[in-house]
Amino acid sequence: MTGWKAKRFWKAVTVVQEGGGFAVRLDARPVKTPAKRPLVLPTRAMAEAVAAEWAAVDNAIDPRRMPVTRAANAAIDKVATQFDEVAAMIAAYGASDLLCYRATAADPLARAQAEAWDPMLAWAERTYGARLATTEGVVPIAQPAEAVARLAKLVFACSPFQLAALHDLVALTGSLVLGLAATGNGSDPDDLWRLSRFDEDWQAALWGEDEEATEAAERKRRDFLLAVTFWRLAGMPEA
Repeated sequence: MTGWKAKRFWKAVTVVQEGGGFAVRLDARPVKTPAKRPLVLPTRAMAEAVAAEWAAVDNAIDPRRMPVTRAANAAIDKVATQFDEVAAMIAAYGASDLLCYRATAADPLARAQAEAWDPMLAWAERTYGARLATTEGVVPIAQPAEAVARLAKLVFACSPFQLAALHDLVALTGSLVLGLAATGNGSDPDDLWRLSRFDEDWQAALWGEDEEATEAAERKRRDFLLAVTFWRLAGMPEA
């Protein structure tokens, strides 16, 4: 049947403790993932956020209006079931981080990139002992194996829910360093997003903005901020 959409059938949405986590129930029925796995969340805060999305459903269920539920589904159905593959894909960004590839020295952009990005590379070295090298152009360079390994260890230490968030933080920025920085409570997500868009914004300032590109960038920015929120909701498991 084309055009069919699942509609609201429940009256009450509640959060209950289940096993080592928290589940959401629609009346007495537990919410499940699209793969029919139990939707058990690691923290009460995440469960409450998911519950709020289900409580806000007016008539037809629209997953586009339920970003936390979607992210939790992905963590359970996709990330947890292939954790090592996802972690390896994210960790690989440490060997090709956006912040390491600069314009040629003669280009004014190179100095601006250094002023914007060098502090983040210094932060990664100071915080994680991971010193990454920079280069001109886009030809890949070999990064110090120890630095790449230190960053990879952080990725593999994530929970599936954290890894689902980190995947988006890194893929959207093209930078493992920026992605890891976004997981810290002291970071400003908007500042980090602007750093990831530094080259594009530089070109837009020179040649003017492209409306479609600007709209696409704004969608990605919203997705980035959602990933930051999801990471924070994942938190530490609660007793």
